[in-house]
Amino acid sequence: MKIGTLFGIGVGPGDPELITVKAFRRLQESPVIAYPKKLKGSKSYAHRIVEVYINPAEKEMLGLVFPMTKDEDTLRTEWTKSVEAIYRYLVQGKDVAFVTEGDPMLFSTFIHLMNLMKSMYPDVPIETVAGISSFNGSVNRLGIALADGDDHVAMIPATEDMEEMRRVIENHDAIVFIKVAKVLDAMLDLLEEMNLLEKAHVVTKVTSDEEVIWKINELRGAELNYLSCMVVRK
Repeated sequence: MKIGTLFGIGVGPGDPELITVKAFRRLQESPVIAYPKKLKGSKSYAHRIVEVYINPAEKEMLGLVFPMTKDEDTLRTEWTKSVEAIYRYLVQGKDVAFVTEGDPMLFSTFIHLMNLMKSMYPDVPIETVAGISSFNGSVNRLGIALADGDDHVAMIPATEDMEEMRRVIENHDAIVFIKVAKVLDAMLDLLEEMNLLEKAHVVTKVTSDEEVIWKINELRGAELNYLSCMVVRK
């Protein structure tokens, strides 16, 4: 029997209407929908985005747990379980569509899943469907031109290394910082020191029905959701 194809489906930043026609078609055609599942059983963000397009009674729904830990043994065990769970369907000739917010090849859970699948089962065909990323959604919601002409643009995870964050800001015309929640106050201090505070904008769960566009004076000390990004346009 022919082995099924594993599809990495980018489903966009939050608004279900922002998935592509191709992503919609793959979701309709694939008999198995795989999605990240939270330990407590609540729906993952990617699952919520696409649920309006999926009838669970007509699909085999495969929830996979990807633990938020740095313990390598735990990660190896759980990721291997996920690959094997998907392969059990693929070897039956069934295509599996794995949904991930944003784009499957940009800071995505699917990247590691894909690489491990290639390592464990190199005969599995794998395809990806591009999706709109949160940085695209953010600048469009904010009405900010991300790049024009010869502008230099960066999109990086915010880290505790503020000197590196300073260099990135100095060397680019526009910067999108993802994963900014954990270093928010330090980033605000840096931007204030650089006289760029008024050039910064923060959005949480952009384009979704839970979207928050923050005012800068509301941010200090705020506990942001992980799905928040900061746009700095000089």
